[in-house]
Amino acid sequence: MPDLPTLANLIDGRLEAPVGGRWLEVHEPATGVVHARCPRSDERDVAAAFDAAQRAAPAWASLAAHDRAACLNRLADLLESRLESFAQAESRDSGKPVALARRVDIPRAVANLRFFAAAIQTVDGESHAMADQAINYTLRQALGVVGCISPWNLPLYLFTWKIAPALAAGNTVLAKPSEITPLTAFMLGELAIEAGLPAGVLNIVHGLGPEVGEALVTHPGIKAVSFTGSTRTGAAIAQATATQFKKLSLEMGGKNPAIVFADADLSDANMDTIVRSGFSNQGEICLCGSRLLVQRDIHDEFRSRYLEKVKALRVGDPEAADSDLGALVSSAHFDKVMACIRRAREEGGQVLTGGDAVHLQGRCANGWFVAPTVIEGLSADCRTNQEEIFGPVVTLIPFTDEAEALAIANGTDYGLAASLWTSNLDRAQRMAARLEFGIVWINCWMLRDLRTPFGGVKNSGLGREGGNEALRFFTEARNICIANANP
Repeated sequence: MPDLPTLANLIDGRLEAPVGGRWLEVHEPATGVVHARCPRSDERDVAAAFDAAQRAAPAWASLAAHDRAACLNRLADLLESRLESFAQAESRDSGKPVALARRVDIPRAVANLRFFAAAIQTVDGESHAMADQAINYTLRQALGVVGCISPWNLPLYLFTWKIAPALAAGNTVLAKPSEITPLTAFMLGELAIEAGLPAGVLNIVHGLGPEVGEALVTHPGIKAVSFTGSTRTGAAIAQATATQFKKLSLEMGGKNPAIVFADADLSDANMDTIVRSGFSNQGEICLCGSRLLVQRDIHDEFRSRYLEKVKALRVGDPEAADSDLGALVSSAHFDKVMACIRRAREEGGQVLTGGDAVHLQGRCANGWFVAPTVIEGLSADCRTNQEEIFGPVVTLIPFTDEAEALAIANGTDYGLAASLWTSNLDRAQRMAARLEFGIVWINCWMLRDLRTPFGGVKNSGLGREGGNEALRFFTEARNICIANANP
């Protein structure tokens, strides 16, 4: 494949081919065509990256916080200056509309770098006086070499969400992006060199989970692992690292409810948000509301308006400015989503709109496109309403009162995010306290403040990221107790 762009690992400040000389094909979801190749690395590349990170760790940790912040800010400035090229690359790699990548993904990656650059300089210290006996203060020190594994759905956004706090806190990083969407992580590695990040501080190793991911998480020198991905893989990481007592942050799957009460403000703007909460990024966001619970009093009217808006969504070439949904990320994921829709029909679900592949013309004739799909008539405990689909599929579920809504919403093994739509503040607070989810949005969706804790409960996650939670995760607390001098 001599004409294909060839990506490389970032190890010890240099772009390196994989030791084994093996490569993976990277497909453009909108066309089905191979558009690049990335390293198929193995444990030898992981070992080399770890050695580089370990060598760089003492000097990086000893740098003043403002010097580490300056490196992150230089990287953010370079990324912002190349925003358009990164947006185009993110779209080409993942199938999402380039307008979405331009508006959301790349700006949020820039924001991640800048936020943690600022946060590390303003972290409050802790001290506790013991009357006339002693004073205690807490040191928060870098762990050393940490591992970061990011998924394919928000490639650069979630990649920077992990590496930024890890680097800001003084750790060196061994990072594995998804092999399905590696392009922008590779491009960020190029920028890291240009930004003058010291060699070995950030190392990026591409490859498959069983070959690179497993070698990373089980390496005895890796002190902590931050992972975003499937619940199955998260469970495997927890099992593989149990005897090594690593720190783990696992952000995994979701089967999120959007709960609409009869007294909700269903203005066009709010209806648009509810639609977006199910279908943004082709439904390939762990926070998407794939179960839409609607109070029976307004169910029929709501369904009519909702379907009208869903049918107006345009599935199209990600490069087109008017495309609302692009392509699913891979042929395998396309097959999975279509199989889930078939299963929903077999379970007795009625497809109200969508339910089929979308066949485009021209360059996208062989792309992996699925129509936004709405299904009703399924029980709350069927597989379709219990298992994560991670595609443009939403189920409509009626409910009568708060108790039933809570039972349905909480009745899955997942607990990442919920959205609640009501004008009754007492109900909103009452429900929010009882919903078993790490994030509850009231009359909104996807409003993210980087200072707030992020993560799920049950099978959706372990630990929290964001703000001080992330900086605590990537540091070790040490208490220092100094006895008062004798009077």
